[in-house]
Amino acid sequence: MERIYMDHAATTAISEAALTAMVSCYRERDGNPSAIYPLGQDSQGALEKARIAMAKGLHALSTEIFFTSGGTEGNNWVLSGVARAKGRGHIVTTAIEHNSVLKTAARLEEGGFEVTYLQPDRFGFIAPEQLEAALRPDTILVSVMLANNVVGTIQDTPALVKVAHARWIPFHTDAVQAVGHIPINVRRLGADFLTLSAHKFHGPKGVGALFCRLSNYVPPLILGGGQERGGRSGTENVPGAVGMAAAFEECLAGLDEDTAYLTKLRRRLTEGMTAIPGVRLTGDPERRLPGLASFIVDGIPHSAHIVYALGGREICVSSGSACSVGSQEASHVLKAMGFNMRAAMGALRFSLDVSNTEEEVDRVLAVIPGVIEEVRAKKGSLWG
Repeated sequence: MERIYMDHAATTAISEAALTAMVSCYRERDGNPSAIYPLGQDSQGALEKARIAMAKGLHALSTEIFFTSGGTEGNNWVLSGVARAKGRGHIVTTAIEHNSVLKTAARLEEGGFEVTYLQPDRFGFIAPEQLEAALRPDTILVSVMLANNVVGTIQDTPALVKVAHARWIPFHTDAVQAVGHIPINVRRLGADFLTLSAHKFHGPKGVGALFCRLSNYVPPLILGGGQERGGRSGTENVPGAVGMAAAFEECLAGLDEDTAYLTKLRRRLTEGMTAIPGVRLTGDPERRLPGLASFIVDGIPHSAHIVYALGGREICVSSGSACSVGSQEASHVLKAMGFNMRAAMGALRFSLDVSNTEEEVDRVLAVIPGVIEEVRAKKGSLWG
């Protein structure tokens, strides 16, 4: 039986375009881009070409793009850097952010900063009025993710940015789940800082980027040789950046068609899942990532039991964020959205890709009702 992979929000397979670009780079441009001799400058040229491609896809300037190791580093860099630049103050974020934001905010609180965590509504939205009410004269940063990694809800980021900018407060958005999946124009979005990670859109793992608007400055998180125009030290991952740019260009070229296909596929999956007794959709029904569908399965001790059972049938899905793998705790996102502990423990996430088919969706829908009933039937021993 062929494996069915529906956990693309956790990671995606590297595309042939990205892999080809990286192999070529490893073979032909393996010099240190900081070196001034031709081999090094060839690598520097490849790096800058990748930077220009990423900037073009985001409607940014190439001088606003800094390469990182991924979304976690980028999020740490923005929050810690702004805090260090200001010395003290107040930060506003949300209770549904990725842990790379939440744990950085918690560490800043330990250092004397004050942090407000906005609570979403039952669909995962943050209202502009909420943000307005939370801002203070000493607020130094607002950080709200663009699309949620657990339920897929897409925030009205331009409206939130408008509230922050009315007080001259910089705005950061974690766009790791959104880049490559929905159109992003940083000029229209308005955010001052945006973080992304290549492996979420068929690029290589271990590389990402930070968009930093020219009018803003964030001190470096990593010190050393002063690479990335002094922003991020360390010998640059040229093949990684080249592969990321190739994957991004490929995603953008087919974005409209892919969005239509994935939306249709997601709706097919959602209709089938919600027809199962005790299964309900989480997040906004429409304003969500095109390929992400998340559900709560009632009457089970933890959705991990369903994930394990499906895995034995060569079907890969998630019980929530992949960054929480192995954890038996309830999703902090769902709890913040108002679901009780037992309901939140039943979270099940499907994240689709254009490589998935209607036949695969139908195969999953044929199997999963029986799996759910098996888990429910054993719940006494599983809870005990």
